[in-house]
Amino acid sequence: MRGAGTADAALALERAQAAAMAPAWRNLLPHQRASYLYEIAEALARNADRIAWIQTRDTGKTLMETRALAQSAAATFRYYAAVVETREEAITPARGPYMTLSCYEPVGVVCAITPWNSPIASDAQKVAPALAAGNAVVLKTATWTPLVALEFARIIDTTSLPKGLFSVLPGSGEIVGEYLVNHPMVRRISFTGGTRVGHAIALHAAKCMIPVSLELGGKSPTIVFADADQDVAIAGILYGIFSSSGQSCVAGSRLFIHEDIYESFLERLVRAAKGLKVGHPFAPQTQVGPLVHAAHLRTVEGWVEKARKAGGDILAGGRRPEGSMYDAGIYYQPTVIAGLPNTSEACREEIFGPVLTVQKFSNVGEVIALANDNPYALACGIWTRDNVQAMQVGRRITTGTVWINTYKQFSISTPFGGEKESGMGREKGLQGLLSYMRQKSYYIGMSEIPHPWAAS
Repeated sequence: MRGAGTADAALALERAQAAAMAPAWRNLLPHQRASYLYEIAEALARNADRIAWIQTRDTGKTLMETRALAQSAAATFRYYAAVVETREEAITPARGPYMTLSCYEPVGVVCAITPWNSPIASDAQKVAPALAAGNAVVLKTATWTPLVALEFARIIDTTSLPKGLFSVLPGSGEIVGEYLVNHPMVRRISFTGGTRVGHAIALHAAKCMIPVSLELGGKSPTIVFADADQDVAIAGILYGIFSSSGQSCVAGSRLFIHEDIYESFLERLVRAAKGLKVGHPFAPQTQVGPLVHAAHLRTVEGWVEKARKAGGDILAGGRRPEGSMYDAGIYYQPTVIAGLPNTSEACREEIFGPVLTVQKFSNVGEVIALANDNPYALACGIWTRDNVQAMQVGRRITTGTVWINTYKQFSISTPFGGEKESGMGREKGLQGLLSYMRQKSYYIGMSEIPHPWAAS
């Protein structure tokens, strides 16, 4: 399949600009715009099984997970349809003989760039609020996983959404992505992906004075206190790092266990990790599917080998699974590594695979310092029966999301994003809609008396 080029991108932007400015779209009332989003939501729901099948083929995620992602995409469009038709403008407190209004308007053309690990959910998370806000969207897919977004475009094309408002460009970041990001027609950039590319986009956006949201990498800590419900904690930790084969920006890849329970808890965790079912993503019993690409598998293997050479103790996994059923796939065992300091590369860099590092801590102050001593700050998990302590610890950890006695749960109504090298800005929720709009203030004079300054 030929990827899109700059000519395709130029055509998509021209059509997006024309569609965004057309009175048929620009002048719609909020509830009228919402009707298109409801229609898209229903179309996605009808096609959920097909979307799931394509995404599993494209990414290696288990069919159970991709079904949930397809349904979540439909729910995202429903949510923003409801938000846009119920959102209220504000009459602000006047400070003189006038009425003051705060209103929001579309920005125009939005460039959305999504990653390969959860395409349909990431696509919907950007496209739905951007359309709800009254914009046109050009979506650049990840090179490794273009098929889901193309199916997404096919489905939207069957709805009555005006043509040109949504386009998909499956092409390389160096060609298509760079062209879109640097084009003057683009008035808002939403990017989810690697930190290095995120830095470049942020610099460009700053030079051009356009808004940008960046959801980048993560090296999220999970903390287990001595009083935690161990059954709940182990299940949540396993899900947090090994679901999606660890290919998740919020994966709980750094585990800190209180010294009072360190040995016994770690023993249980390792035993449970070894018992996870690695297999074909279409098999209903599979918990850990293949990685997305052979090149990525080699990258993960390289990180584990570095950890081994640095003195890491491989307690589980650390290699490809053996057996004829794995020969044709890109599989890697759930891996648990202990014995490394917080300064080691395996504890600091995003591996983006099924690899968990484990460390011991003695007190609250120490574990907060360890958790914060990392360039990333996307998410955090806390396991304890003491909710007061959990909230206090959560407030002191620099991160965008804190999960307490659960992990990797999401709500489209709750803002999401990172701090430090994990990004800037927020998506989801009402805030996610407003981020695709520009705020404008109005002053309406209410006095019939001429301004005294002009009096003769």
